[in-house]
Amino acid sequence: MVRYGEIFLKSEPVKRRFISTMTQNIRLALEAEGLSHRIETPRGRILIFGDKPRRIAKIAAGTFGVVSVSVCTMTTADIPGIVAAAIERAERRLQPGMSFAVRARRTGVAGFNSQELAAAVGSAVLDRIPEATVNLTTPDYEIFVEAREFGGLVYDEKISGPGGLPYGTQGEVVTLLSEGIDSPVASWLMMRRGCLMVHVHMRSGRFGGADSEKTALQNHARLSRWIPGHPLDLLIADMEPFFEVITAFKEPRYRCILCKRFMLRVASILAKERGACALVNGDSLGQVASQTLANLAVVAPAATVPVLRPLIGFDKEEIIERARAIGTFEAQPGDVGCTVAPRHPSTAAPAATIAKIEEELGVDDLAVRTAGTVRRYRAKNGVVEEVG
Repeated sequence: MVRYGEIFLKSEPVKRRFISTMTQNIRLALEAEGLSHRIETPRGRILIFGDKPRRIAKIAAGTFGVVSVSVCTMTTADIPGIVAAAIERAERRLQPGMSFAVRARRTGVAGFNSQELAAAVGSAVLDRIPEATVNLTTPDYEIFVEAREFGGLVYDEKISGPGGLPYGTQGEVVTLLSEGIDSPVASWLMMRRGCLMVHVHMRSGRFGGADSEKTALQNHARLSRWIPGHPLDLLIADMEPFFEVITAFKEPRYRCILCKRFMLRVASILAKERGACALVNGDSLGQVASQTLANLAVVAPAATVPVLRPLIGFDKEEIIERARAIGTFEAQPGDVGCTVAPRHPSTAAPAATIAKIEEELGVDDLAVRTAGTVRRYRAKNGVVEEVG
């Protein structure tokens, strides 16, 4: 049984569309693992039937929009049927001396209420395991029972899901994906909010670490595992000509600002070519010199589509913790340094000065040429292939 959260708040037509998208995503994930199944969608729940319920539950629990998943015993929607299934489950895990609680729900079934159902189950469990005790506040063991119009459900564990909205229910966005920790987390957060994702990586060439592109491809592959069955595109643009230009320029303290603005220019061109709605990056306020509030205000106007910054209020440790949880953290990423970054970067670059430098450097034409260098990769289920 799959539970979803804020989808309940949507209007009925939107709710139906979101549930349909989520069930399709679950179906793709199960098919990717070769698991036979059947899905039903009674009101308020998604039910998946199959021969390997625990594997099915684990896969379904990784789907965006899912709050939690339980492996259930399905029975008749009456007290005797639910009690029998509850006793069978309790005997497996409730030991003498342990405390327990019964959590009951009833919807669309007449003849008894939730309290009466809970009392009947609790009494039957105590009769079978008299050494157990009832504790409704902090029990050692909980058993959940539901009586619904389609039948009874009994379960005693919940596998947490990522929550959010079903992937594909929002528009397409383009994330500037680097070899670092932050941008993969930013991408994941927007995927969790239902955005169709495209990644863009700016290749540094000889100005970056030897492992930079490889690590970015690994980040891309790992993120694709969160949307099994869906293709995930990566566009790699060659930034080497731009770095040649700015390293020859006499003001190194502005390099990071010029670089970030240039990346936004190129990514905006690529986003518009695809009809994407927004850009996404891994900015966290004040984390580095280019992400001070003053510099963000200078960088942002370079984009010609909206820029989303899901990490803007995150601490670095929070980002690392989330990266570990989603599987994108790499403790030893290899040589991923940048040789262009100045020793003393500006924390408040003057907008007028930056505009003048860009005019001298001819960044508009350079951005168009850079967008034309794109190599395309596609990941699916964690496997990446070059597609052109």
